Amino acid sequence: MTPLRRWSLVALVAALVILAPLLPRLLPASASDVTAAELLSRVQTSGERAYSGYVETDGAVQLAVGDDFSDLAELFGDRMRLRVWWQDEDAWRVNRLLLSGEEDLVHDGERTTSYDYERARAVTSRDPEIRLPRTSDLVPPSMGRITTDGAGAEEVSRLPARRIAGVSAPGLRLEPTSEQTTIDHVDLWVDEDTGLALRVEVYAGASSTPVLTTAFREFSAAAPEPAQVADTWSGQVERDFDDTVDLADAANQYAPFRVPRRVAGLERRTAGNGAVGVYGTGVTRLIAVPLREGDADDLRESLLGSPAAVATDAGTLLAVGPVSVFLTSEGFSYVLAGTVTDETLLRAAEDIVAGVRLRGRFE
Repeated sequence: MTPLRRWSLVALVAALVILAPLLPRLLPASASDVTAAELLSRVQTSGERAYSGYVETDGAVQLAVGDDFSDLAELFGDRMRLRVWWQDEDAWRVNRLLLSGEEDLVHDGERTTSYDYERARAVTSRDPEIRLPRTSDLVPPSMGRITTDGAGAEEVSRLPARRIAGVSAPGLRLEPTSEQTTIDHVDLWVDEDTGLALRVEVYAGASSTPVLTTAFREFSAAAPEPAQVADTWSGQVERDFDDTVDLADAANQYAPFRVPRRVAGLERRTAGNGAVGVYGTGVTRLIAVPLREGDADDLRESLLGSPAAVATDAGTLLAVGPVSVFLTSEGFSYVLAGTVTDETLLRAAEDIVAGVRLRGRFE
């Protein structure tokens, strides 16, 4: 073999080694004959499936909701990079990657620990029934289950397959039949074998651009190692325990109210006698949270700082894309927010004000 042929062979082998990991991403997606109803069922029951990967999200909902809800505004209004390791719904870890480090969530049974790299601080809390959205809700499999919760076969249809993170993923379109939601449709691309959503796009109104996208850039359906979902921080880490995970959890535990079972025709999803109510299913969902006077004043000021805010005797309304926020002004203050129409949100606020009771009294 001549030197030229020898070096050509070496170059060919090197090229194959470099390109081999990229080949699955370059291949066209394969057609799938799985029905829309079957694919929907697989997505809805995928919570116990293991996986890991790298996720990028892109939100276009810019909410002016002040410091108390700044994390919520960031989730749906910014771009994020996430690393996720998911054994099942009782054991998972989601890391948000930042320029200055990372912010981690580690879930173990009934407890969740949040870790701030910059502050070297880890805070463990009981995982509550009611809480505000967090980064783990934005990974595609979680978002797939959230958006399709309660959906029926008559609301879904098939989309052509796409190759997502190297996986040939059949597509699914959800078009909700509810007239109370602000979501026009949700497009999902799903790992056919596991039912895990690999890419989710949420659309509002007639826009051709999604208001929220979350997608895997790297994906594996193999179960992560136990150490990958464990609390493994070392060094000088300040550790604390907090009996509440966020403002909604604190209000639900300690505010002396009981919300009604039904508002604006939507059933309460949660049991018990808490002060916070989560109503509806899937993309027709809202949350109602009581606020202390100072917190309500701060939120009202933030809402009124937006040119789109509408102030009435009953409260302050701000609608941004598919998300509407209403802060009541009668007596105690409740903030309601969700992907429901303004009419639905205002009716829900009226029902909350009329139907809320002090704990210990019969409804």
